[in-house]
Amino acid sequence: MTLGPEEWAALSLSLQVSACAVLVSLPLAIAVAWLLARRTFPGKAMLSAIVHLPLVLPPVVTGYLLLLTFGLNGAVGRFLAEWGIVFAFRWTGAALAAGIMGFPLMVRAIRLAIEAVDPKLEEAAETLGAGRVARFGLITLPLIAPGILAGVVMGFAKAMGEFGATITFVANIPGQTQTLPSAIYAFLQVPGGEADAVRLVIVATVVALGAVLVSEWLARRVARRIGRA
Repeated sequence: MTLGPEEWAALSLSLQVSACAVLVSLPLAIAVAWLLARRTFPGKAMLSAIVHLPLVLPPVVTGYLLLLTFGLNGAVGRFLAEWGIVFAFRWTGAALAAGIMGFPLMVRAIRLAIEAVDPKLEEAAETLGAGRVARFGLITLPLIAPGILAGVVMGFAKAMGEFGATITFVANIPGQTQTLPSAIYAFLQVPGGEADAVRLVIVATVVALGAVLVSEWLARRVARRIGRA
């Protein structure tokens, strides 16, 4: 199976967008997950609802809201454009859309992992003089590593498959914003494009399956290390 230049460009851009979306949103996902799992505060239910909103909103709606907010005519987009930061109709906008769509899945996986950690372990470390950052880095973080890996894979897979929000926010420009799902959609719109679409479907499936297998392998290694600790 041989891919053409346009197909390679779509694959490369999808990997770039997905990796960027996950890497940028992961620290925030960990912070929000810890906040929801370990703290009680007014508006907690509202924060949880806002975090999970992209899961229930139609992706096209999410993309349109991003366009209204981060487009060149939007308040935030116009402000950022003055500093040379543009999201609309750029690959960075695709990463932003993919990150927002995958964020709830990452937060949920990490939150469940944090809630599974016995708070008494952190309390014991506190009595020994460990500060908040030290407790999280030395106690909580290693224990929730499998959950973080699961969240990363879920976020990456969601980013790789994101279509509605992306095409609404950044369009479908070959070589610039055309990701794998957008390329598959474009091939299906032209006569005789089914064979090209099938090749990209196979590629997307292989990449997603590979990501899951790598995640499972890493999670088992982390779990064994935790068990020996």
